[in-house]
Amino acid sequence: MGTTYKQAGVDIEAGDALVERIKPHAAKTRRPEVLSGVGGFGGLFAIPPGKYKEPILVSGTDGVGTKLKLAFAMDRHETVGIDLVAMSVNDVLTSGAEPLFFLDYFATARLDVERAEKVIAGVARGCEQAGCTLLGGETAELPGFYTAGEYELAGFAVGIVEKSRIIDGKNIGPGDRVIGVASSGLHSNGYSLARRILEDAGLKLTDTYEGVKLGDALLEPTRIYVKDMLALNEKLAVKGMAHITGSGLPGNVPRCLPDGTRAVLNESKWKRAPIFDVLQKLGEVERNEMFNTFNMGLGMTVIVAEADVKAALELLSSRGLQAWDVGVIEAGTPGAEAEARVDP
Repeated sequence: MGTTYKQAGVDIEAGDALVERIKPHAAKTRRPEVLSGVGGFGGLFAIPPGKYKEPILVSGTDGVGTKLKLAFAMDRHETVGIDLVAMSVNDVLTSGAEPLFFLDYFATARLDVERAEKVIAGVARGCEQAGCTLLGGETAELPGFYTAGEYELAGFAVGIVEKSRIIDGKNIGPGDRVIGVASSGLHSNGYSLARRILEDAGLKLTDTYEGVKLGDALLEPTRIYVKDMLALNEKLAVKGMAHITGSGLPGNVPRCLPDGTRAVLNESKWKRAPIFDVLQKLGEVERNEMFNTFNMGLGMTVIVAEADVKAALELLSSRGLQAWDVGVIEAGTPGAEAEARVDP
């Protein structure tokens, strides 16, 4: 008998078994517009009928990054799928779009069906939180390509928004306020620095430092803001939104501002999870480096008119979110790129 694909490291039967395990998780996310189930060559999804005059599709793609290294180290795989969904749907959301469906890519050297199911079940939970359908995905078994016991995740989201309701920041001007919405922790950015800090300090993920359980704090899943921000945009005119990811507040807030403006934030106006201060202390990390690497307690910022601040904060609070009036939009250098600074 000649050499088989399975002997070469690719187990098609295991892949088929995983698809069957995924199906009930995906079914929980099913929206009425879905025209096909998991397992086909392509996912079919209808534009919601009668809801849009000029529908615009908004797409986003991302991964989880080296946060996965922590999941491997602690053998905890249930929540990284939530992170995966969050990174894309929160991006799509900033245009005012409602996420419609999500696709995932899971790649590993040798497929462990039980572990993979835990990961994809997390993806499905993330889709439920975002109100979108897990429409399909790809599982790739790549022998010799990845370290044994590890995997890679990537995801892709598509949302929809009425053309006249796209949030593009064009109407933002001096005097508008910046609402900061609390993050759940580091979310999915800055983990290379976080891991280096713990390594240099000789600490393990199972350790507790100054009352913070390091592994728990660092694996806290990324908050998904979709339903809350869409509700906010229904109540009042959201002028701009920024998802605070890599490069932090200084790098992301300007992405939703028009040229010739700046956002001035005041660090004393919001609270952040203790893990940020733990990392800064352990690594003796300079303040600017912290703010240019981590979200520092704010996972999403929203620009509204000053007259709408009270209503915005009340709505977000009623939905269980911590949010604060953290800053103001000022006139910057005419014609210059927008910028943001965070004052102590």
